[in-house]
Amino acid sequence: MASHDEYDFRTFPAAVAEDGTPDPASVAWLQAETRGFHDPRKSDTVLARSVQRLADDGRRLTGVYARTAPASALGVDVPVATFAWFPSTLNTGAAEPVDVHLVSNVTVRPTHRRRGLLRSMMTADLQQAVDDGYALAGLTASEATIYRRFGFGEASWVRHVTVTTGSWFRMLGEPRGRCELIEASALRTIGPEIFERFHAAHPGSIDRHAKYWDRAAGLSDDKGEPDDAVHAAVHYDESGAIDGYVAYKFQGWEKEPYTLGIVDLVAADDEAYLGLWEFLGAVDLIERVEWEFAPLDDPLPFALTDSRLVRTTFVEDYLWLRVLDVERAFAARGYLADGELVIDVTDLMGFAAGVFRLRVADGVGSVQRDPGAAADVSVDAAALGSLYLGGVDPRVLAAAGRLEERSAGAVQRLRALLAPVAPVYGITHF
Repeated sequence: MASHDEYDFRTFPAAVAEDGTPDPASVAWLQAETRGFHDPRKSDTVLARSVQRLADDGRRLTGVYARTAPASALGVDVPVATFAWFPSTLNTGAAEPVDVHLVSNVTVRPTHRRRGLLRSMMTADLQQAVDDGYALAGLTASEATIYRRFGFGEASWVRHVTVTTGSWFRMLGEPRGRCELIEASALRTIGPEIFERFHAAHPGSIDRHAKYWDRAAGLSDDKGEPDDAVHAAVHYDESGAIDGYVAYKFQGWEKEPYTLGIVDLVAADDEAYLGLWEFLGAVDLIERVEWEFAPLDDPLPFALTDSRLVRTTFVEDYLWLRVLDVERAFAARGYLADGELVIDVTDLMGFAAGVFRLRVADGVGSVQRDPGAAADVSVDAAALGSLYLGGVDPRVLAAAGRLEERSAGAVQRLRALLAPVAPVYGITHF
């Protein structure tokens, strides 16, 4: 573990002065985070814009600072590890979204690994989340082996797909509404309202943060620079209201087959989703469309005359959830079926540990600690996070040895009880 004689742990808000000058500590932190993810160094202009977005998100930054540094090494004002959290909302299938504590920007310099820095930051952060009243924490992981030990479990997935278009692309029916091209910059104002409708419709959706709208609008690419290659179209419903959009880029004449890459696609409903795909399938000269955020339960293949035009190239774990307060988290969730089950949760960090009786009546859940009850199933905190939204079948976790059935038929009953009110799907990376 890290010795407090070697390091200082500091937490502070990302900040920009009234004159637009970014806080020097925020700049040093961001440069360290950029290095940790192997991104190019940011110019002063991009740094200022990036710190402003962090501040707009309300991110609290934690840096770990070595108290000494050898000659010619990075100075002690540059953190050797970074960590951030910010507030957002999560659609859990209930009528209203739930406040969630999002963990992000986690890096540890390779020269300072295996000293307990991540564990120290994560432990302090989750305790702060509990103290602040959060029932759930979430993250998106760059590596799949890191966060299970802290009680996070995979809760949603997305697919990377390639879709063959051109003359082969035909739909079985004609989606209602129509599409039109727009200037991509207009998505800076159009996009948030459309996403709000998407967010309300999909369990597993995390509300969006500041960087998304500049990226969809072509105002900022992955390096923070303007991207003139981004184009956009919107879908109008039959009343003429905009209910979906797609931002996309041509991948270049040197790449064959000629390909569009989707930057962002957000649809308020299924008609808008299929309508946007009908537009993409009709773009002249294009033979393929690539997208990294397609849903697992995708209606597109079933809407095409040839479902094989949609090919999955990768399935990516997306949202990881950590239950911090079992009673409040499961009471805030949406349910389709009534029933009752006793769940025994083990949690090495202590936040979710205990025996809990989950009851659902008239679609409303309630949870009480019941330490004397005989458990129907037992799980650890990470498995509980995977089960929470209903995107993971308890039978699969049982088969993997991640869930123990203690009473006959309990796994099947748990599956029915935790069935999601709609397919679990989110497209916000953080």
